Formats: sequence, structure tokens, C-alpha cells
Amino acid sequence: MSRLIPAPQSNIEELRLKWVLKSVGSGKRNNNNDGGNQEEVLSIGGEHIGRQGEWVLDNPRYISLDDFASMSSGSIQENDILLVKDGATIGKTAIADPLPFIRAAVNEHVFLLRVSDDNCPRYYFYVMQSSSVQDQIWREVRGSAQPGLTSEFRNNVIVPKPSKKIQQEIANYLDHETTRLDALVVAKERILELLRERHQALITRAITRGIDPNVSARASGIPWLGNIPKHWQIERARWLFDERDERSASGDEELLTVSHLTGVTPRSEKQVYMFEAETTEGYKICLKDDLVVNTLWAWMGAMGVAPVNGIVSPSYHVYKLTTRRLYPDFVNELVRLTLFAQEVTRYSKGVWSSRLRLYPEGFFEVFIPVPPKREQEEILSFLQEERHRLHDLETAVERAIALLRERRAALIAAAVNGRIEVKRAA
Repeated sequence: MSRLIPAPQSNIEELRLKWVLKSVGSGKRNNNNDGGNQEEVLSIGGEHIGRQGEWVLDNPRYISLDDFASMSSGSIQENDILLVKDGATIGKTAIADPLPFIRAAVNEHVFLLRVSDDNCPRYYFYVMQSSSVQDQIWREVRGSAQPGLTSEFRNNVIVPKPSKKIQQEIANYLDHETTRLDALVVAKERILELLRERHQALITRAITRGIDPNVSARASGIPWLGNIPKHWQIERARWLFDERDERSASGDEELLTVSHLTGVTPRSEKQVYMFEAETTEGYKICLKDDLVVNTLWAWMGAMGVAPVNGIVSPSYHVYKLTTRRLYPDFVNELVRLTLFAQEVTRYSKGVWSSRLRLYPEGFFEVFIPVPPKREQEEILSFLQEERHRLHDLETAVERAIALLRERRAALIAAAVNGRIEVKRAA
């Protein structure tokens, strides 16, 4: 079992990175082939390298054999260190140990660092991840429009160089310890996933069945609802909503946007990179508590109740409640359910699933549960408490994950720089 023993500051030699490398190279990607067959070669870019040095190969890219054969550098060999050299993730690092593919090359956004034979590649993989070297790498970034590293960075970055035997011992120790810490992070991330899944299941049950587990139930006759409390009513949307189709004369009202992630929110509160119209004159008026449906993305759940007065895209549809039997907040919870998005898809029009559109005549056909208002109040209060509880649990787990990652980074920095002594317990 590995253990960590504090040691006096080491006198490890330091030198420029270029003196521990055999070569530095990069590659290219001449086509955008996203397929994958025996006649193609995996093309590795920054998106395929994780923050902790892991491989992220669930969205592979490829180049042809001809392109691969024409490359003068960039072919990945076992023990090569990969370093992202431009873009927002400069400095991310991975190592081909073991080689996780039969044949692959880096693209033009990644450097291949090949360590000389008298050094341990895995040790320098950790060195490149250490905070001191990462800081140096970022100081070597050049350019403003497209910031990045040139191969000259190796002439200026200073790295430690213990003996190869010590390099191997440190690498072995860090392999063991980072694997342990990474496994703990994965376990905590799984806890987060389970918390969120349970929370979604809880919301769905509360909105469609109430919060009293002992209530008498009956078959609703509506597949997506299943059994509901005996005393609840079910009505088509046409008896609960009218379409609002009023237009803004000036376009000066608050612009609202609708997404499947956040429902209806003021555009000013979001970072939106999509094209913005020159004028919003003629946009649809939307009043507080109106239901807004993003017609094109309703199948994904892009709908919700407006929290404020405003305007929305003319391509959206706006509906006003015509009954006092439903609280707007209850409607918002209902339409944000994954089950509800799946249900409205049945009434949407289009040839392909990604091009389905939910028009008023389709929406008005959907059946909606109508609990007594007192129960709606209880459900909304219950969900608010559950969200607070989930937030507290998420915060605690996320803090634990952050501490584990801080521990990992500190461990790497201390080990590669000789500030701790790696021993083997008897």
C-alpha cells in the first residue's frame, strides 16, 4: 500500500522542458468525417481530453487513411503525452499509456510531446498537469483573437528532473493515489445524478398523483397520467386555455426566451449566442402567468409560465388561463415534466422528430389533471421544500467533489516537485 511521508524540500534539478523531450509535433484534420470504419483513423482533438487527463471518446472524429499517411507528424504512439495548445482549454493533458486505440493522430489543436528514453513519460504527464507548469504554460499563450501556444513554449517552461528511478516511483505513487481519488469523484458524481433523478421522479409523482400516499386512486384513461386521485378532474387544454395573439407596437417590452432547461426567463438574464433580430416590433405580447410554448422545441420540453410581463418571438405560441381552478405555478410544474413533453409530441406535426412543431390545435387536445386548489397549494409547498433540500444536498456533494479535486492537484504538485517522499509500506 502506498503512503505519503513529509520530507524536507528536495534539491531536484530543474531544466527547460525541451531537454526532457525527444520531439514536439502536431497534426491536422483535413475532413469532417464523423463516421467510422476500418478505412479511417481516429482524430484526437481537445474535446477528447478530460480535465483530469482522462480520454473522452464518446464523440469520435476521423480522418482518412490517405490523410493519415500524408502527415509528417501527429501519429500517436504509446507513452506520448498530448497537450491542448489553443482555445479555452489550453493545458489539458492526456497520455497514451496504455494506447486506447489501434491507430490515431492528433489534430492541429493538440501537441504531441514525446519524452526522451532516459525519462519516464508518466512522470512528465503528471508534471504537465501540475499547477506550477500549468501556470507557466498559460504565460506562454500568444495572440488575442485566437490565443494559443507555439512549439517555442518548450524553450521557456521549466520542469523538475529527478533520476528516472525516482520519476518511476513518483509516477507509480500518483497512479495509485489519483486512481483512488478519481474513483471517489466518480462515486460522488453518481450520487449527484441519483439525487437529481430521484428529485425528478418525486416532482412527476407529486404533480400527477399528489402527495398523499393513502389517497384512493382511479384509472385516468390517459396513458401518460396513469392512475390519479379519485377526486381529481381531467380536462382538455382547450377548456382551460385560450391563445393570446397580441403584438407589440414598439418592441420595448422585456424580451423573454423559452428553453427546455430553464423554462421562461428574461433574455437579459441569460448568455444567448444565437442571432438576435434587429427589431422586436411585432413580437408577441406575453403577460405574467401566461403559458409560452417554443413551437419548434416543445418536443424537448421548451415551455413554461412567464414570471413577468414581456414579449416573445412571433414563432412561439402564448396561452392565457381561462380558469381560476389552476394555479399558474402548478401549470409551470406540469408542463416542465418530461412526461408532458413526451405527451405533446403525440399532437405535434412534422416528418422528423427534430422538426416537430406544436401548434394550438395540437396543444388544445392534450389532457391536463386539475386537482383541487388546496391540493395544488400543498403540492407546490412540498416541491419548494424538496428543492431546498436537494440544493443543500447538492451543495454538500459538490463541495466534497471540489475538495477531492483540490487534493488531487495538490498531491500532484507536491509529488512531482519532491516536496513529499514516496515510500512503500512493508
